[in-house]
Amino acid sequence: MSDTQEQPKQSWWRRLSSGLKRTSSAIGTAVSDLVTKRKLDRAMLEDIEDVLLRADLGTEVAARVAAAVGEGRYDKAISADEVKTVVATEVEKVLAKVAEPLAIDAAKKPFVILVVGVNGSGKTTTIGKLASRLRNEGRKVMLAAGDTFRAAAVEQLKIWGERTGAPVVARPHGSDAAGLAFDALTQGRADGVDVLLIDTAGRLQNKTELMNELEKVVRVMRKVDASAPHAVLLVLDATVGQNALSQVDIFRKVAGVTGLVMTKLDGTARGGILVALAEKFALPVHFIGVGEGVDDLAPFTARDFSRAIAGLDD
Repeated sequence: MSDTQEQPKQSWWRRLSSGLKRTSSAIGTAVSDLVTKRKLDRAMLEDIEDVLLRADLGTEVAARVAAAVGEGRYDKAISADEVKTVVATEVEKVLAKVAEPLAIDAAKKPFVILVVGVNGSGKTTTIGKLASRLRNEGRKVMLAAGDTFRAAAVEQLKIWGERTGAPVVARPHGSDAAGLAFDALTQGRADGVDVLLIDTAGRLQNKTELMNELEKVVRVMRKVDASAPHAVLLVLDATVGQNALSQVDIFRKVAGVTGLVMTKLDGTARGGILVALAEKFALPVHFIGVGEGVDDLAPFTARDFSRAIAGLDD
């Protein structure tokens, strides 16, 4: 493999490992402190389990990792790297089941992606980054500003549209989101668009209202294309930690989520929440984000994430 081919992988790995630095440092420092003091015993394994719980890996995974660390090692000295290797191996087993690229069916024209999530999760930015990625793949992309009650979201999407060369369908502030989705899909069909990305509202204060709005968006779109939406992506902000579990629960019921995108992993020491989500819901994880740049959203790979979170070198 030539240096030029190797380069993108390396730069993404560097971004990923530095983006997960808070999480890997929190795990690594605590593990190092534990293992230097004594030989492995039941109390140490409980301490290791606590470290993993604090990183939000979830009770099942934390217990499995601790059990794997203890296997055949009682009363022996153990190095921090040995523990980290076990962490990476066990985490990868969980994540390998959910690491799945976003498959776009070219026969569906446009392929409709409904993007959901609470306000502030990074939904609109994620749509912009996805649009950029899809445009770079040579696809014709259209954006729909379906979060009609937030003027800032509409403006932000228009900026991304200009940046990525994707047309944006928007309506005056407070317009009906379902009507906008209907118009966007109709226009997308007429214009031969490959992918239509639809932003949606994320107000969770009144779940019933949100539920009704999302259900109406889907119902109205199906008048144009009975198979739409073809993917429903839930964008989650890693910094909310355990709260992400209830968000998945709500949006799965409301919007029939087909896959996850996790953003802001660089902003938290609790990046393990992705592992807890994978263990609990087994929903495909398509992309993760570790920064603000357009290239900081990348397809999710189980091995890279597992090694980065454990603080191992590539």
